[in-house]
Amino acid sequence: MNRVSVDTAGRPPSVDALARELSLRHSLPHALLVDFARRAIADMATTAPTSRVSVKEFADQLATEFSQSLLRDVINATGVLLHTNLGRAPMAMQTSNRASNLELDMSSGERGSRQSTVGKLLALLCGAESAIVVNNNAAAVLLVVAALANSRDVAVSRGESVEIGGNFRIPEVTEQSGARLVDVGTTNRTRLRDYKKAIDKRGNDIALVLKVHPSNYRVSGFVEDTPVRELATLSVPVAADIGSGLIDNTCPWLESRTPSWLSNEPAARQTIDDGAALVMFSGDKLFGGPQCGVIAGRADLIEACAQHPLARALRPGSTTMFAMQSLAISYLGRTATKDIAFWKMATIAIAELQSRAEKIITSAKTGEICTLDSVPGAGSAPGATIASIGIVLNGNYLSKLRMNDTPIIARVKDNKTFLDLRTIQPDDDAIVVQALQRLAE
Repeated sequence: MNRVSVDTAGRPPSVDALARELSLRHSLPHALLVDFARRAIADMATTAPTSRVSVKEFADQLATEFSQSLLRDVINATGVLLHTNLGRAPMAMQTSNRASNLELDMSSGERGSRQSTVGKLLALLCGAESAIVVNNNAAAVLLVVAALANSRDVAVSRGESVEIGGNFRIPEVTEQSGARLVDVGTTNRTRLRDYKKAIDKRGNDIALVLKVHPSNYRVSGFVEDTPVRELATLSVPVAADIGSGLIDNTCPWLESRTPSWLSNEPAARQTIDDGAALVMFSGDKLFGGPQCGVIAGRADLIEACAQHPLARALRPGSTTMFAMQSLAISYLGRTATKDIAFWKMATIAIAELQSRAEKIITSAKTGEICTLDSVPGAGSAPGATIASIGIVLNGNYLSKLRMNDTPIIARVKDNKTFLDLRTIQPDDDAIVVQALQRLAE
């Protein structure tokens, strides 16, 4: 960042006067503008005389950079449906200023559980006896292991002892839970007999088998793993981290058959049908909801998790529970493609994308139509692609598109900028047109 220089009179300006001048260009709280003014004036005192940036320009730059860093809506034109940097599953926030019955039993008027109703809906969706919601899927795994295997052993295949985004490592989560990790099999091949050997080995006290979705990690070639239906024959319960939150691999909420890009993705209902005692998954991936984690399965094990001291630290708030309730009702009512933004994006027809692209280019008078491959993202269905249509511009316009009033996040390859229509909401096409017109000018 450039340094500021003293004004022509050699005196620093008034902090208040500079802050008031900033208020003419920035709709930020006065306290913030005062802070930027003070920082700019303090920096001026140590500036080399040769600097060409004035104290006013520097203060304005600080205010501008802060404004751009604030959380706000953006348009996802990357083609990554569940973009972690962009909040994963997009969803509208529906709240009011009223209180809610989050922990009020409406029948008795006494204190109730925030988990009861939403848990019943999610359990019904998953074909499970019970379910609860926590802050995220990492929290779900931590709580399950802490509640069911504290001071005991957890068996995990070496091929599933992974690290995913945010330095989330299975060995470290196991350690934090108070359990001991027992490695089973090898990195590329783990069979049922490897688990049996670990359970029967003298000195081991295995309370749980943990099967972990590898997310973006894949081993190919000479590989073998043990499916849940085989693990369920063991003498200890199986908890399956299925990761991305596909509820049912038959996708009964879709009018057409299950998309091919979901063919290898584990689903909650089928995993429980195969004998898993518990499943854990994210709410903000294929489920299409807010950041949270779901634990579903046997009622006695869910109750043990709910009664563990960590459960209170990991519980979500009313906004998350309202959203999960709404989403569960949409799935049960088979209106997901109408109500849930992720499934709208995932199922929009190529012909509709083509028509939108033609209208945008005609109106903006710039760009060309191109075929693209969208991806589910966020570790969901790794390696899978979804055919899409986009707009390509010659040159790198990432920075200029990010500076749009409503920032547009695109991608660049070979000095060409691509905007994928699958991840752009149709209501935002007019904003895209205006942004492209400005680029053309």
